Amino acid sequence: MKDFHLCPVTDSFEYIIAPVTYSIVFLVGLTLNVALLWSVHCRARRCTSGTVIYLTNLSVADLLYVLSLPTLIASATMGSAWPFGDFICKTVRFFFLVNLHCSMMFLTCVSVYRFLMVCFPIAALRFRNRKLAVLVSSLIWVLVTLEVLPTLAFAHTGFINNMTVCFEMTDPEHFDKYFPYGMFLTIVGFLLPFLVTITCSCSTIKALCCGTYLRTGRVRNKSLCTLLVVFVIFVVCFLPYHVNLTVYLFVRVYMVRNCHALNVTLISLKAWDLLVSLNCCANPLLYFLGSDRYRRELRAWLCKRRSVHPTVRLVEAHNTHLPGPCMGI
Repeated sequence: MKDFHLCPVTDSFEYIIAPVTYSIVFLVGLTLNVALLWSVHCRARRCTSGTVIYLTNLSVADLLYVLSLPTLIASATMGSAWPFGDFICKTVRFFFLVNLHCSMMFLTCVSVYRFLMVCFPIAALRFRNRKLAVLVSSLIWVLVTLEVLPTLAFAHTGFINNMTVCFEMTDPEHFDKYFPYGMFLTIVGFLLPFLVTITCSCSTIKALCCGTYLRTGRVRNKSLCTLLVVFVIFVVCFLPYHVNLTVYLFVRVYMVRNCHALNVTLISLKAWDLLVSLNCCANPLLYFLGSDRYRRELRAWLCKRRSVHPTVRLVEAHNTHLPGPCMGI
């Protein structure tokens, strides 16, 4: 690992693409996840669905990562320089992995929940329990935190070409120690949830499409839409990222002198690293696409924020019985 400096790394594409991508994720992800939590808060007493509880926890995980993005935007703008210190470096990398693995686990819970509701509706009635969903969510937070905790030891700041940087995984001299941990995260944190999600989604889609699910077409379409979004997030965001991560770790440990392979895999990993961050924007879609009521509420809230001005507020104060400006949309 000592000869990493012999391979110059080509990452100039990050200086423009990374700040733009992270800025979009920050703005859109923050807006959608805050809107989701606001909607859930307004109907907290009526939220008994396991899916809603899992997606609410997923939104909290998204916000943890989204709120750390300004540091990554600033660092990418400065050519990967890291002026924020070692503690913030560890925290940002920790939140990234927490968001990544919580996203996969909670999406897996959504798939399993839908599978039970569709394929075993009578037996699944016992799972329509808010306390059980809260318990499962709490266990996921504990397990993911323990799973990702070693990141605080591996991730830290260092120097490359006399510039302070924040290593995404660990420094070049310790990749041989990071490799088994990286494989553990890939197998336990991604592969197992991925297999469970694919199995449950395929079984549920088969039941919905073959007519064994006796609910209305509207309910069936919503379930299919939810499963489709979960499937797309896994296949487009998580699967390519972990494939590229595995290849990069292998090259980084066993082909360290192959500069071309190292550059290709590193650039590919960084590109998918940007794409996987988009899941913070895609996850709330599961919540809002799942209910016409939630879509109407979100649309009304956004329209009201955009269109109401002081004069209208004054009129509304004297005419509280009148509908809001977007209630008819």
